[in-house]
Amino acid sequence: MDNNLLTDRTFWKSFWESRKGLIFKLKPNYVFGDILGKLIKEKGIKNAIELGGFPGYYSIYLKKYQHLKTTLLDYFIHPELINQLLAANDLKPGDIDIIETDLFAYEPAEKFDMVLSFGLIEHFNDTQFIIKEHLKFLKPGGTLFITLPNFKAVNGWVQKNFDKENYDKHNINSMDLTLLHDSCKALGLKDIETYYHGKFTVWLENKSEQSAIAKGITKMIWVMGKVFTKIIPIDSKALSPYIVVKATL
Repeated sequence: MDNNLLTDRTFWKSFWESRKGLIFKLKPNYVFGDILGKLIKEKGIKNAIELGGFPGYYSIYLKKYQHLKTTLLDYFIHPELINQLLAANDLKPGDIDIIETDLFAYEPAEKFDMVLSFGLIEHFNDTQFIIKEHLKFLKPGGTLFITLPNFKAVNGWVQKNFDKENYDKHNINSMDLTLLHDSCKALGLKDIETYYHGKFTVWLENKSEQSAIAKGITKMIWVMGKVFTKIIPIDSKALSPYIVVKATL
């Protein structure tokens, strides 16, 4: 599936080792936490696996605040960073299960109540294929929860103009509610929901390395967007930074 993949191990190793501020204490209101909490309560979810989720923010969040048995699976794992993140969140090594493997070659020994990914599927050219790979981990009746950035919004303009290298690592066509819904439906999923999430934000990867002009314009856009969405607080294609996909197997 090399032609399907927009990134490789070298990219991710460089990406994570260059990031600043990776280690912090997760708050109970961490992004998507309210949606996940409601799903867990409604579905009686006891365990979950996070795909492509290094350094494991959501595996740790769900363990710490929802008391789930969680597993993190990724192609690239940096144990030292994970242990630092665990410690910052009052957890210890072994509190979450970790699998370092090629998602496409791996055959899971167990199925999970919930399969999650955050910012994974947009790094592949074939959207339906990568969604299908999630399903081999999911129990019948289990819950699929996927999020991806909405680069068809203002944030995409920021990425394209000030961080083109990062922008090009994303399949912009995947950021389409109809495509995502139809892909899930073709795979036999039920109770499908696809929607924009979040009032407004923009960001730059490796912000400290960006030019003063890029940071200044991004900050100005951020302030203007925050003011606008405070007056008109709606989730929308033009302004929302994320897309959410929920479905049942």
